[in-house]
Amino acid sequence: MIFMTGGTGFFGRALLRHWVAIEEVGLFSEEVGILTRSSQDFLDSYPEFSKLSWLKFFEGDVLEYSTLPRNTKIDRIIHAATESTNGAGLTPYKTYSDITTGTINILNFAVENKVRRLLLTSSGAVYGPQPETLEEIPESYLGIPDPLDPMSAYSMAKRASEHLCCLYNDLYGVESVVARCFAFVGQDLPLSAHFAIGNFIQDALYNNEINVAGDGTSVRSYMNQTDLAGWLVCLLNKGVAGRAYNVGSDHSISISNLAHLVRDILSPNKPVVFRNGDGGFQGRNVYIPDITRAKRELGLAINISLSQSIHQFLD
Repeated sequence: MIFMTGGTGFFGRALLRHWVAIEEVGLFSEEVGILTRSSQDFLDSYPEFSKLSWLKFFEGDVLEYSTLPRNTKIDRIIHAATESTNGAGLTPYKTYSDITTGTINILNFAVENKVRRLLLTSSGAVYGPQPETLEEIPESYLGIPDPLDPMSAYSMAKRASEHLCCLYNDLYGVESVVARCFAFVGQDLPLSAHFAIGNFIQDALYNNEINVAGDGTSVRSYMNQTDLAGWLVCLLNKGVAGRAYNVGSDHSISISNLAHLVRDILSPNKPVVFRNGDGGFQGRNVYIPDITRAKRELGLAINISLSQSIHQFLD
């Protein structure tokens, strides 16, 4: 069994859709277990997952070790439980504590159940600010977030989680692979959270104008969630233990051009409005991964373009 935390979130649903797709062509013969606080709430929201014979739910919370399943044979773990969508509502301390506690619990769970293979979904935020002289961040880049800034809690907790995986590999032989994830788009992306592309899509579909909170010079890239799922499964099965892999697209686009691209595809007649005076970011920043390692070592590729991803919201 593949046991997954965070299985009801964006990453989890992307993986479930991936497995459904390959099951339909006879290429999936696994059993998947998902840890969730309420399987019924999840299935009420996503009934398409209710009749999957290979999917099993375990009621529990990764922050409460006693609620993790017992007497279940597990081969591999995907630890993807992080409150990134609504994380802004947590204090920095709570953010750091939840991420690190969840990681420690799942690593102890792996040791107790003799699970030798684990995939940790980390974040490109572990690198700290990307220098403007660096077009893409490689895994070898050793920049870090400011550890004395409370707003670095998420990034520092992800760094700590990566190091915990390293320590448990050293102590107990838990073979951990780290996926440093960047930015994504797809049908499960929240449109009203803090994700720029989701906000633009919502504005294009439902509002009178597309609002950009800043000057639009920031540079980002977006991987489709279908590619994301395929990459995560590959890392789980074939990634080198003790190694980190950037997961994301290396096709960069400015936020200004992104807003106009969304507009041109979804609502050609709507204006794009820049809210420079509303406290948005002023000045350029960059967040683009170097994905050479994943391409060379594992043969991975970007199969779905950003334009194709946006077109999916017309369906």
